[in-house]
Amino acid sequence: MLYDIALRITYRYQQPANAGRHLLRVMPADLPGEQQRVSGSLEVRPTGGEQSGFRDFFGNEVTRLSLTSPHDELAVVVRARVDRTSPAPTADTSPPWETLPTLIARELRLDGEAPHHFVKASARVPESPLLRDFARAFVPPDVSALGAVLALGEALHDELIFDPDATTVDTPAEEAFVARRGVCQDFAHIMIGCLRSVGIPAGYVSGFLRTEPPPGCPRLDGADAMHAWVRAWCGPTLGWVEYDPTNGVRVRDDHVVVARGRDYADVAPVRGVLRTSGAQRSIHLVDMIPLPAAGGPDQPSG
Repeated sequence: MLYDIALRITYRYQQPANAGRHLLRVMPADLPGEQQRVSGSLEVRPTGGEQSGFRDFFGNEVTRLSLTSPHDELAVVVRARVDRTSPAPTADTSPPWETLPTLIARELRLDGEAPHHFVKASARVPESPLLRDFARAFVPPDVSALGAVLALGEALHDELIFDPDATTVDTPAEEAFVARRGVCQDFAHIMIGCLRSVGIPAGYVSGFLRTEPPPGCPRLDGADAMHAWVRAWCGPTLGWVEYDPTNGVRVRDDHVVVARGRDYADVAPVRGVLRTSGAQRSIHLVDMIPLPAAGGPDQPSG
């Protein structure tokens, strides 16, 4: 599926910031065999800051931004055209989930795709007896690793209620789990914690999701969403599988990947420090427009 994607993130500060240094992970990823970024541009306001790029340990594209002039607003605008490949149906060739620790120990690779980095607690997903007990109740013995991932994802989708007012970006996973409410970030962190608690490597994916308005209602500008979901390692043959617990589905061609890591701390769209005082607020707007498959590589408008 071919998409034109526009992302607009705006931060407004109560008092002007004298300077700021930020790391941006906002550009749709170029992933061979999964999705191709046909074109892409990044615009930052105020202009005049210094920008440089690098790839982090997990292979994500990062823009390093340094602003030295006073500003009371920071705007990040991304425009991209992405060709997202629909994941092909695959047979479940994953081993029993109980055997994954042994198989992980045999893995020789230690790069950002290695399962070793996704088994233990991370900054935003600490160990939790509550999540472990829930996971064990829904992951029976002798089921395959993929079967365990799907069973747990479906259980969490049924158990949790999507509520944008229930949590903030800093709410711990266990707190959201106790409330049984949250947003996609909470759903993803909870599922990651559950999977890791039974020895299944799991990580966090940030990206975009195409949404549909209710029947009879027009599509609104900026109504699509930045989204988060989960990837789980299901053994050396099947490898990484992605699941969206918020919607209770395996990831499809309406999910466009931006970054992957252990949890939100590894993939936050905008992260940094600035010199200011007072409150700040942010606005996120996403448009994800499907195009005919024959669309060309022109830069998207908007």
